[in-house]
Amino acid sequence: MDWRVKAVAQGLLARLPGGIRVNSVLQRVAGGRRDIGAHVHSKVVDDWLPQMAQLRRLEFAPEGRSLVEIGTGWLPVFPLCFSLVGASRCDSYDLRRHMAAGAVRLTLLHLERHLTALAGAAGVAELRVRDRFARLGAAPDEAALLREAGIAYHAPGDATRTGLEAGRVALVFSNTVLEHVPPEVLEGLMRETRRILAPDGLAFHGVNCGDHYAYFDRTITPIHYLRFSERAWRWWNNDILYQNRLRPTDFVMAARRAGLRVVLDRRGKRKDLLEQFATLPVDEAFRSYPIEELCCTSMDLALAPAEGAMRVLAGEETARDYQPSPAGP
Repeated sequence: MDWRVKAVAQGLLARLPGGIRVNSVLQRVAGGRRDIGAHVHSKVVDDWLPQMAQLRRLEFAPEGRSLVEIGTGWLPVFPLCFSLVGASRCDSYDLRRHMAAGAVRLTLLHLERHLTALAGAAGVAELRVRDRFARLGAAPDEAALLREAGIAYHAPGDATRTGLEAGRVALVFSNTVLEHVPPEVLEGLMRETRRILAPDGLAFHGVNCGDHYAYFDRTITPIHYLRFSERAWRWWNNDILYQNRLRPTDFVMAARRAGLRVVLDRRGKRKDLLEQFATLPVDEAFRSYPIEELCCTSMDLALAPAEGAMRVLAGEETARDYQPSPAGP
C-alpha cells in the first residue's frame, strides 16, 4: 500500500465521528489484528521476552511488585505476562479505550503456549506460572479476571497524572508507545515517572523510532519521514498513527530533565541506512543530529531515579526493529 494512501485514509478517519472505532473494526477484519494468536506471539517473543531479559540484567524481579504501563493498546499482553510471573499489580493507562470485550480472556488463552518461556525469562518456577494461569482462567468474567491478575485498566486515563502515591512503583514500562506521543506529553510522562518510582525502581521503554509507514510501503525507508519539514509533516501525520519523529537523544534528554538517570541505552543503528545515507534527503531540522542518530530505528531505554544506586549497563547495538502497534488497515 502506498504510504500516502494510508496516511490520508487514517487522517480522514481520525476526523470523522466514530472514525477511530471504524479503524479498529478494519484492523480486526483486514489489518494487523486478523490473527490474534500471531500478534500475541510476536508481542511475547519479539518484545516481552527481550525486555524481561534486560530487566533481569538490571537485577529487577517483578514478583510481588507494583507496575505501571504507559499505553495498553488493543491487547493486554505485557500486563498479563507480568501478572503470570508474579507481579502483584499493574496499572495500565490508555488515553482512549482500545481493548474490546473479550480481549483479556482471548489474550490469556493465547499466552498458554508461552508459559514455559515466561517462567524461564523471569526466573520463576514454571509450576507457579501454570498455577497462576489456571486461577486466571477460572475467573467467571473479564472484570474478575482483571481483578485476579491485579490489573487496573484506566481508559480514558492520563499517564502524566496517574494519581498514584509517590515513590511506590517498582517499574514503569512501555512498548512501542513513546514514539507516538507529542514532545510536551513525553516531558509529562517522564516527570510523572520520576514522581511515582520507588527509590530502587526502574523505567523501561522499548521505542520504535523509525517511520511506521515503511511497514506498509516497502518502497520507502524507515527514516523516510525525516525528509519533511515540521509543517509538511503535519499534513501526513494523524491522530490514529501519530509519529513524533524524535531521535534517541531526545528521549534521553527528556528523562534527564525529569531527574531520571540512564542505566541502559541500547540503540539499533541500521547498517543499510548508514550505507545509503548520502542519497537520502533529510530536512534541515534534523541535520544537527549525528548520522548514527538519524539511522537508528530502535531503542531500549532503562531509567532510574537520579539519586538511586542502580548500576549502569553498557550500551549495545542491535539490529532488531520493534514492530508497530496495529493502527489502520
